[in-house]
Amino acid sequence: MRNLIFDIDGTLLDSVDLHAAAWAEAFRHFGIAVSPDEVRGQIGKGGDQLMPVFVPKERLERDRETIETFRSTLFTDEYLPKVRPFPGVRALFERLKAEGHVLALASSGKADEVERYQEIAGIRDLVDVATNSDEADRSKPHPDIFEAALGKLGHPAKGQAVVIGDSPYDAEAAVKAGLPVIGVLCGGFPEAQLGEAGCMAIYRDPQDLLDGYDSSILRRGVP
Repeated sequence: MRNLIFDIDGTLLDSVDLHAAAWAEAFRHFGIAVSPDEVRGQIGKGGDQLMPVFVPKERLERDRETIETFRSTLFTDEYLPKVRPFPGVRALFERLKAEGHVLALASSGKADEVERYQEIAGIRDLVDVATNSDEADRSKPHPDIFEAALGKLGHPAKGQAVVIGDSPYDAEAAVKAGLPVIGVLCGGFPEAQLGEAGCMAIYRDPQDLLDGYDSSILRRGVP
């Protein structure tokens, strides 16, 4: 299993609650009453898939770009400085590189956000390829972002790539792209929900995946 495609938010970085809070604050700014708890269950989708859940269609057609721009600036200015990596991220990536894996990031974030995320996680020098929202017409749970990552990886053969993510939207998108997927619980989604969405193995967090590497499908391959 040579090529490993990682989601970022909720998988490598403890950022899900912060994204939910930023979206809720942005919605309130535009007169849309939504709580962070309501938004949290949608984190993992990009804005193109998340906003229609809360914004009426006619309002969305008029204000989509304005709301998204406000939210993006708000997150960068107020919330991004609070983002921290989960335990074991750097150590996991170092082990994976030492084992010969090719490491990709597949995020629906903007290009500058993905760059900043790599710095926060301390893995910039270990990442081989990264995707961002500019490279996908639709965000998760559509498969576009993983298909873009596969393209950057040279379209590896079946069984030579796997997705690691924290949300059911990661799992659904991976399955649609024909990829096996490993789930992590640190993003806050229930284990049962990840299993139902298609995760074939589930770990607590990056540290747990590192600790269990020798017996994982990352090393042994898909049964």
